[in-house]
Amino acid sequence: MNRELNTLEPHMTRVAAPAPGYRSGFGNEHATEALPGALPMGQNSPQRAAYGLYAEQLSGTAFTAPRHANRRSWLYRIRPSAVHKPFKLLPEGRFHNRFDEQPATPNQLRWNPFPLPQKPTDFVDGLFTIAGNGSAATQSGIGVHMYVANRSMQGRVFYDADGELLIVPQQGRLRLATELGVLEVAPLEIAVIPRGIRFRVELLEEAARGYVAENFGAPLRLPELGPIGSNSLANARDFLYPVAAYEDVEGEFELINKFQGRLWSAVLDHSPLDVVAWHGNHAPCKYNLTRFNTLGSISYDHPDPSIFTVLTSQSDTPGTANLDFVIFPPRWLVAEHTFRPPWFHRNVASEFMGLITGVYDAKEGGKGGGFVPGGASLHNCMSGHGPDAASYEKAVVADTKQPQHVTDTMAFMFETRAVIRPTKQALEAKELQADYYQCWLGIKKHFDPYKK
Repeated sequence: MNRELNTLEPHMTRVAAPAPGYRSGFGNEHATEALPGALPMGQNSPQRAAYGLYAEQLSGTAFTAPRHANRRSWLYRIRPSAVHKPFKLLPEGRFHNRFDEQPATPNQLRWNPFPLPQKPTDFVDGLFTIAGNGSAATQSGIGVHMYVANRSMQGRVFYDADGELLIVPQQGRLRLATELGVLEVAPLEIAVIPRGIRFRVELLEEAARGYVAENFGAPLRLPELGPIGSNSLANARDFLYPVAAYEDVEGEFELINKFQGRLWSAVLDHSPLDVVAWHGNHAPCKYNLTRFNTLGSISYDHPDPSIFTVLTSQSDTPGTANLDFVIFPPRWLVAEHTFRPPWFHRNVASEFMGLITGVYDAKEGGKGGGFVPGGASLHNCMSGHGPDAASYEKAVVADTKQPQHVTDTMAFMFETRAVIRPTKQALEAKELQADYYQCWLGIKKHFDPYKK
């Protein structure tokens, strides 16, 4: 059937789910169908699939990856994904993997929020690469991007062949129409779109802004809990996966593919979001950050930020991540005789921070416009960082006999073992705070060799 591209009404599933439109459980083997009997029983690739569908496997890991690490899904779709005209290379833009245009910098960097666009801009056109390391070719490293948008993707569908996408909205709700179903995400939620999944971003509000981590390495997973035990941090049941939904729509569509750092475009005569049923564990999901079960010290000393890890991409070195996604949510601080904010620090890993809402407890003051929602900072390997002067002076005189409730805040960090290389366009952006370093220059000398 023919419909206007901006008025698509996909056929939604009639299958029951634990939550409206979702299945729960991180990494589970999910099975869902939008039409009864669309999923074959007892096999993956029948000679003739129900409803005249095509069976297609989508592999997110090698066929021979260990069972616990294997990611794959079987899709039953109206047309195979191979049905499109040849891809054509698009001109270079602001969304890329050009991380070696100039030397990496050890300087502490911070950006003000990027302004919302004035001209019509969708999610793909509004992506702006801030920094990154590694490459899709080596299957290691990350890309760090910002997005701004003021319109939905119209007649366009995107997929990333280079990496997995972790989308962190800061402003504006999004509807992610994917091959495997629909996710709706808002600020204080995240979405994970695995490598190769096709999707369209629709705005549920007038404008949107947020952050994206592009993971070139091993797929994101829940971190090990060790002595914490079997519960806490991000619980598997709180990750939600879409139920099957499909679009049986004909007309001209553009399929945009990010491949080896460049964008490519192909034309096809139907919506590629035409999967009627699927089963497997290579699928998009969403998570509400307010569900995170925060742990902390109940005696003394501020603990390592590792205990705030939501998801991790493992590297070939045990205990050292290709990418950690860490959050700093509302929590109680009760440690006594302790400097409660994050301590001054130099790290072998590199840290990119963003702020979704509120105030970050280690950056309450400072120069250069401060650290505000929608902004970002970068502290590279072994570059000193920590609380600004105002936050330090407040913390050293605080009454630690009294508990402190940190509320109305949500900061996050993309942490990686490799140096994060800011792009040329990010270093030249007017949003870069030239005087960020001054937030530490006001720190006073308190040393007195005659007084403890």
